[in-house]
Amino acid sequence: MAPDDFNPSIGVADTLAPALRRIVAPNPSPMTYRGTNTYLLGTDQIAVIDPGPESSAHLEAILAACTPEQQITHIFVTHSHLDHSPLAKPLAEATGAPIYAFGDSESGRSAAMQHCLAAGMKEGGEGIDRNFKEDVHLSDGEQVQVGDQVLTAWHTPGHMGNHMCFAWQDTVFCGDLVMGWASSLVSPPDGDLTDFMASCRKLRSLAPSVMHSGHGAPIVDPTARIDWLINHRTEREKQILKQLRNGPSHARELAEQIYTDTPAALIPAATRNVFAHLIDLEGKNLVFRRHEPNEAAVFELI
Repeated sequence: MAPDDFNPSIGVADTLAPALRRIVAPNPSPMTYRGTNTYLLGTDQIAVIDPGPESSAHLEAILAACTPEQQITHIFVTHSHLDHSPLAKPLAEATGAPIYAFGDSESGRSAAMQHCLAAGMKEGGEGIDRNFKEDVHLSDGEQVQVGDQVLTAWHTPGHMGNHMCFAWQDTVFCGDLVMGWASSLVSPPDGDLTDFMASCRKLRSLAPSVMHSGHGAPIVDPTARIDWLINHRTEREKQILKQLRNGPSHARELAEQIYTDTPAALIPAATRNVFAHLIDLEGKNLVFRRHEPNEAAVFELI
């Protein structure tokens, strides 16, 4: 499906499979595409996956999608960016359902990203939900029974430290780790590219037949999409290493050299992407970093 073919009705519960529906939140943007996908899984007992941004209209749409015989009993959050988690608490208060997640917004952050944060690097990307707190901590590989359905939680950091994917039968709800309409954002110090690549390979090993992401249409060929994403990152790494053969450089300069067709307004995002690669390359002992790990750091080939 081409990106422009995905035009769901906002706030309407669309059936994707038996016992599975999707409601798109009213928060379209260049970062969220048509809006955040909220999933309703189950028949009598309902699990809500990624309740979405703070929105009274979206809260009403989720509650209205349930019949009198249905009850929301579980709330799952893939990660705590502002477009995915803020509605969890109001939904929990309205239904009494507990919130399941890996942890708060500080959980799962890698040592490398903690170092970047300590060095003064400012957070960027989609915005962190500082108030998010789970009621039930999920461990990697933990299973949760929701009525007659079973979800398995997998810790998949990279886009964010507390990111989880949820497997159901041969389907995976993959949050923002993989999307069909765009390459996923990895923006330090929230996102770690080393973790991201490992999580993509972990997700691939689950061999899902379909993936439902945080934004956009279902991904009907998950293996091909994950392979594309891994190859895309590998090619970007090669471009960075090629530019560094010309001498030491920093992320902004490298981004301007590599992203030649990118509008100027998007260069800051590209710079963070390049920086994520540079930290990953440092971990592989392929580059040497001068100064503290922040936007001004200079890198050179080893």
